[in-house]
Amino acid sequence: MNYGICPLSSVPVRRTAADGSEMITQLLFGETFEILKQKKNWQYIRCTWDDYEGWIDEKQGRIIEEKDLGFYTKECAYSLELTQGAMSNNYYLPILLGSNLPDYDGIKFSLLGQAYTFSGNVINPKETKIDAELLIKIARRYLFAPYLWGGRSPFGVDCSGLVQVVFKMLGINLKRDTTQQIHEGQLVDFIQEVRPGDLAFFQNAKGKTCHVGILLPEGKILHASGYVRIDYLDHYGIFNANQGKYTHQLRVIKRVLAEDESNMEGFSLPQTMRIAEKPLF
Repeated sequence: MNYGICPLSSVPVRRTAADGSEMITQLLFGETFEILKQKKNWQYIRCTWDDYEGWIDEKQGRIIEEKDLGFYTKECAYSLELTQGAMSNNYYLPILLGSNLPDYDGIKFSLLGQAYTFSGNVINPKETKIDAELLIKIARRYLFAPYLWGGRSPFGVDCSGLVQVVFKMLGINLKRDTTQQIHEGQLVDFIQEVRPGDLAFFQNAKGKTCHVGILLPEGKILHASGYVRIDYLDHYGIFNANQGKYTHQLRVIKRVLAEDESNMEGFSLPQTMRIAEKPLF
């Protein structure tokens, strides 16, 4: 098998093998992939983090040995900076929020035999107490990031990409799309059990899952809609105060954080609400 790694700040993964094709997701610096097939100068890849598949320009990835895959996937810290330069050989490489920093020792990390100095804030989930408060602090770093279909960075992110990368920095593996994420975690059956850090999923007029956000204290939700923003949530869905109307219809709430990690109080919806894993309306 052939494997590769993202050596750039971000790399678009496209639906078809063409520069003008739709971007369906992004690779961030240090993320790895399996190369499934080649078409001229395009590679069809499967992301090792979430098994998502698509096409990348071969010039934007670098080949790694299969024996090195574990080094790049298991021994990582993650950048907590919106963007921060990593220095190597008299040049700076922009590192975005959520990027992988392999073998980071507090000062340096290495990739493809090259050492980089990195002075920004990082998180290593193996050395950090993971809880809802930390999850929300990280999620809030994306506030006002513009919505971008397929995006996973603070310079453009979609709703499921936001959720995926935030949980990634806590060492929690989620799938890429909303329709996949809704099947992860545990169903929150009763409204009195809803907690900050839970994921709320929403449906369109046809009953199809189409949106996701992270619950905050005091009946609020952080999500990407136009840009990453905070709105109010009740048993009907998301209420956008700027527009003066409901914009997303609530479908179901799921818990990904373990019970002892969901340690915040303060989220409340009408007590008559009972959430079930089926369309509510």
